[in-house]
This record gives sequence, structure tokens and C-alpha cells, in this order.
Amino acid sequence: MVSIIQKSTRRKHRIAARAFALSFAAFAATSVSYAVFPTAAQAQSYRFSNVTIEGAQRVSADTILSYAGIARGQSVSAAELNDAYQKVLGSGLFETVEFVPSGSTLLIKVSEYPVVSRISIEGNRKISDDALMPMLSTQVRRVYSPATAEADAAALTQAYEVKGQLVATVTPKIIRRNDNRVDVVFEVTEGKGVEIERLSFVGNREFSDSRLRRVLETKQAGIFRFIIGKDTYAEDRIEFDKRVLMDFYTSRGYVDFQVLNVAAEFSRERNAYFLTFNVREGQKYDFGTISTVSGIDEADAEEFQKVANIRSGQTYSPLAIDNVIARMETLATKKGIDFLRVEPRVTRNDRDLTLDIEFALVRGPRVFVERIDIEGNATTLDRVVRHQFKVVEGDPFNPREIREAADRIRALGFFSNADVNTREGSSGEQVVVDVNVSEKPTGSFTFGANFSVSDGANLVASFREANFLGRGQSLSFNLTTKLDDGNLSFNFAEPAFLGRDVGFGLGAGISSSQPGYAEHDLRRAYLSPRLSFPVSENGVLTLNYRGEWSEVREVDSNYADLPSQIQNDIDAGGVITHSLGYSYSYDTRRTGLNPNAGLLFKFGQDYAGVIGGDVDFTRTSAELTGEMKVLNEEVTLRATVEGGIIESDDGTRVSNRYFNSSSIIRGFESGGIGPRSSTNDVALGGNYYAVARLEANFPLGLPEEYGLSGGLFFDYGSVWGLDDASGIIAGSDDPNWRSVVGASIFWTTPLGPLRFNFTKALDKEEYDKEQSFDLTISTSF
Repeated sequence: MVSIIQKSTRRKHRIAARAFALSFAAFAATSVSYAVFPTAAQAQSYRFSNVTIEGAQRVSADTILSYAGIARGQSVSAAELNDAYQKVLGSGLFETVEFVPSGSTLLIKVSEYPVVSRISIEGNRKISDDALMPMLSTQVRRVYSPATAEADAAALTQAYEVKGQLVATVTPKIIRRNDNRVDVVFEVTEGKGVEIERLSFVGNREFSDSRLRRVLETKQAGIFRFIIGKDTYAEDRIEFDKRVLMDFYTSRGYVDFQVLNVAAEFSRERNAYFLTFNVREGQKYDFGTISTVSGIDEADAEEFQKVANIRSGQTYSPLAIDNVIARMETLATKKGIDFLRVEPRVTRNDRDLTLDIEFALVRGPRVFVERIDIEGNATTLDRVVRHQFKVVEGDPFNPREIREAADRIRALGFFSNADVNTREGSSGEQVVVDVNVSEKPTGSFTFGANFSVSDGANLVASFREANFLGRGQSLSFNLTTKLDDGNLSFNFAEPAFLGRDVGFGLGAGISSSQPGYAEHDLRRAYLSPRLSFPVSENGVLTLNYRGEWSEVREVDSNYADLPSQIQNDIDAGGVITHSLGYSYSYDTRRTGLNPNAGLLFKFGQDYAGVIGGDVDFTRTSAELTGEMKVLNEEVTLRATVEGGIIESDDGTRVSNRYFNSSSIIRGFESGGIGPRSSTNDVALGGNYYAVARLEANFPLGLPEEYGLSGGLFFDYGSVWGLDDASGIIAGSDDPNWRSVVGASIFWTTPLGPLRFNFTKALDKEEYDKEQSFDLTISTSF
């Protein structure tokens, strides 16, 4: 293996130059015309009637002569001859070049660079070949260039620096083969990544270091540093973190926030960084007076003011202003007012720390969208990207809508990079929108296990493709199994059904399971299509159908020992259920104007038997959850009220009733509360359930890199009600409200979030089955 670091190449050039000088000297010594009456000009001039080229194989003689620029019979000085030599050498086509004057003949000897027959990267473990190979300009079956190889080595080194591997080196080498071919090898020495040992802040008064660290993309090295890749130093990530901090503070009213500098210091051992963000928070501002003025005759300011959902005294947020602008522009579109622009005019009131906002309705320039060009989407279809735009070719140009489309494209998760820019079109009244994206893998396969105290361990295998065939569709298969039961499910989702803002989904599955609280086996097979569409800014309506076959079977021939409620279901054999339903959800947790509070409301109903089948029932469920962050966002408070009712003229089946689980009331086993058989203590489930849950999550004061936090909770509720109350424990089908207090420890790991619950039941029945500890763990390999 021969190193191509420029030493050998420069040595060859020096040898060629020395031979060139000796040839000049020999030529001068043997030429009589220059020995008699010599002059300075005559001693350095040559005239060649013939030029001979040796060593050229792929490059033609005419090409070499064109670089040299020497014509036959032309008088050439020594300096001009040297310039010709440098031009041929500088063409980059030849490894060595030699000019040998011999009388009236100039001999040009060249050695062409070899052709690349193979490229490989060796020594890389932290970045795969698939990620590094596209960065190389050196190509197979092309002429090898040392300069290009050195540039490729620099590009690979830069890729490692982005990953925080600051000590990584890349050395290009060649292996010579016959027929003037070479194999190019990039030898990588990765070394150890430079970790961020400590991530701290200076100048922050309102928010703690731990709160701000949770905002940043860069992480402080912790106990899982061998898995987490974001605890290494990367300049690009630091620049991104500056913008993230700016967005975090401005959305909370700190309009003068600045990141003054970011200090990165090496540790004494030079194997870690101490990273310090020096910030200036400034004062917190609220909204003052909110008003609207119109400079357009057909736009009534009072009418547009009504859609402004900002109130005086509310914490200032750019998101709130953008939301009002979007509402006003939508209203203008509905009223047929084209080219209306909303300009927010801000007046600072430093005395009372408020910002007055005046929304000015003005006429924007008459500019149209000429076309939308999309590049870089090798897999994703154009229509998937175009669907993120609310404008099409020929529509009025709106810069805000283009920015929002860019955010939606990035939010798809299909691209590692997505740039959306505009440029002038074929005329001054038209613009072209350029979308440049870089694809990234969107599929995943997981094999692992999950465990819970009540249900034990299960093996899990799943496959998910978020961008199926580049159509923006999601496809997933999930398999959960253990020795005596299993579940296989399939789910498909199309977010833009028929090119509309309507989602289509299809779910299917088969299962065979014996719940831990029961002495019967339940088998199911189902198919469930659904349609969902937005009905408001935060509201979504879903319509669904479910066709299901289910069968209840005895286990180990224990039919005689089972209660009559289950025997009746076993006697019925396999039954078919057809149900139609709808659900409505209203969620402000991500789209709301307050970053520290959110609301989730769900309501749904399913009707079985209206279109046939063996079972009829009406199921109604509702949930209301509110969440708020307090104490400078260190503590999260959450309150939930939830309930469900199932009613049937023919009586409900055990497969359709409600059974307690950790998602209803914690502190009890699955099926641990509610109606129970008096003979063998089997849980029978109930037709009703209701629960109220209060929870507070907070830091424990431990180093953040441990990923540990704590929580306290209180649950109050019950499961009750049977159509047939014969043979059950007296009173077990009554509400009999239970209450539970508990403490939680949350442990965030790269393998998944873990939750440890420690509970104590305050109110319970003597026949309830309490569970004072619960652990949920999910790991992937």
C-alpha cells in the first residue's frame, strides 16, 4: 500500500524538474550556434519543428499540446517552456510530466493517473459505509486524483466532527493494481468521542439549569453515554440549541432574550468539554392593548378583530400573533379578498412591561405562485410534499403560508433536511417555490420484550414503515406472544385520502388470550376501517366500523366451576359483532397558545347490532384531561376525569365489559375491583366505570444525566354494574368508590421509559385484590 500524501508526488515533480533542467544544460552544451557570440536571450530560446509525446494512453496528443500551447516552429524562451510544463502538470491529468528538448524535437513524457477500480472505507464503526460513501467525490472507473482524495478525507473527517468525534482522522491510501488501476482505501481512526461532561448556564434567573437542559438538543453525558449520541460536542448542534433557547424564551414573553456566547472548554485530560451558555433573559412582557386597523375598503376592521383570540394580560408569544394572522388571512380568503396581508405593529410599554399589538390589514403585492419545484425526494412522491402546501400554482403568494408549509414538511419525519426557498419567476409578479429535501430511513424493526407485574413477560416483535412506498402512508405489524397466548395486529394509515384533508385507516388483528384475572380463554379476530377529518382548529372527528368474531372458551375443562355469566358466553360459541361508531377529540396540548398548559377532551360512541350481527350494545366513553406546568415549569400538574358506559337489551358479554387496569385505577390488580363470582372469586367485569386522577410530576434534585424524576398521584373511582347479578359477592356490583394514593419514580433510558409505582389503597373492599407495587418496562434490542 502506497501513501498518497503529497510527499511522493512532490518528490516526483522535483525529479522531473531536475531532469528538465539537465536536459536544458545538455542541449546548450551541444549546440554550436549558442556557443559562439552568446547573448542572454539567445541562450534561453528554442525552436522546435517536432513535438513527440510518450506515455499517453487515454489523453490524446492534441489535448496535451493544447495545454502546452507550443506551436511547431515557434520561438520559445526557457521561461515560456517552463510555463508550458507547469500547464500540462497543472491539468491534473498526469501523475508525472517531463519535458526533454533534443535538437529541434521536444519530447514530452507523461505518466497518466490510474483509474479507480475499487473504493473502500476501513476502520469506521460509529458511522456506516452507507452514510459515508455518498460524501465521496472519488468515483469508481474514473481517473484517480490525489487532490480529490484529500478533499474526500477532509469531508469524512468533518462528518465525524459533526458526530462529536473531534479526534477522528481519515487517511487516503492507494493499492496499485495492473493495467494502471488502483484501489482507493480511506483508513479511519475514530478514537474516542469528546463528551460534554457538564452543561451549564450563566445569567438565567427564571428557569433552572435542569429546565433549560431539557430544552436543548445537546445532552450532558450520563450513565448511558455509551448509547446516547447527543452527549458529544458538535458545533452544528450548538447553533441549533441557540435558536431553540431563543424560541423557548420568546414564547414565554422574554422578547429581549439573548445568547451572549457559548464557552466550550476542554477538561485537563482533553477528553471532555465543559459547555457554558451565557444568556441574558431580560424582562417578561405581557400583551397590552389588542386592536385592528384596515387600509382596505372591503375589509371591516371590527369583523377581523373578532377572530383575534389574544386577550390583554396574556403572556406575550409570537405563536399567538402568528395564530391571529392565520385566522385573519383565512377570513379574508372566505370573503374573497385577495392579497390581504396582516402586519402586526408592536408598541413597547417598558413602564408596565406590556406590548400593544395593532394588526394592520394592508394590500400586499400582486404576486402569484408560478410553480413549486421539489428536488431530492428519491423515494417520497411529489404529491406527499405538495400536500403540505395550502397554495397551488396560480394562487396568490403568501410568505407566511410558505413558512408554515416548510414546518409541516419537516414535521413529516421523512427527511433529514428540508429547505424551502422562493425566487423570482418568469416575471416580477410570479415566484417559484424551491423545495430541497434529503431523504432519511423511515422504517424500523424491533424485537424485544415487555413486562408488567400483573401480566408477566411477553416477547414483542414489530415492524413499522412511516413512509410506505414513498406515499406518506404508515404501515405496521405488531406481534406479542408468550407460551399460552398471543396477539398479531396490523395497522395502515393514509393521511391524505383521495388527496383531501381526510385520514383513512385500517386495522386488523387476531388474538388468543387468557387474562390474568380470569379462568377462561378469549379469542378474537377483527377488521376496522376508519375515516378522520378536522372539524376545527384543534378538533378531529373520526368515523369507524368494526367487524369482529369472538369466542369465549373454558380453560382446562373447568366449565362446571365457572360462574353462569361466563358459561352463557361459552355456550353461545363464536359470535359476530358489527358496530358503527364515532369519536371526537379536542387537543390543545401541542397547538394551543399557552406552552405551559393544555387540554384534551375525548368523547365517543359505538353502536353494535344496528347493521346486523349476533350482539347488540351501545358503548359511550368520555375523557377530560388538563395539564399545567408551574413553579417555573419544574412541576407538571395533571387532572383527568374519565368514564364509560355499555348498555345492551340482551345483556353484555364478558368480552365487552370493563375490567380494571393500571390505566383506570392504580393500586389494584387487573380485574382487581368490581363484580366478582362468589364461588371461585373470578372477576366478571362491569358495565360502568368512572375515575378521577390527580398527578404531580417533579424533579428529585438528582443529577439530570441520571434521567430520574418523581411523582405523586391520587386515584378515585370504581368499576361496577352487571345485568345478571346472580352468584356474585354481595355488593360487588355496586359503585363502592375506591381511593388510592401513590408515589412514582420515572427513569428515562435509551431503551425506553420505566415507571415504578408504589401505592396504598385508602378505601377498598375486602374482596378487592390490591397491588402495592407496579413496574412497566419495555426494552428493544
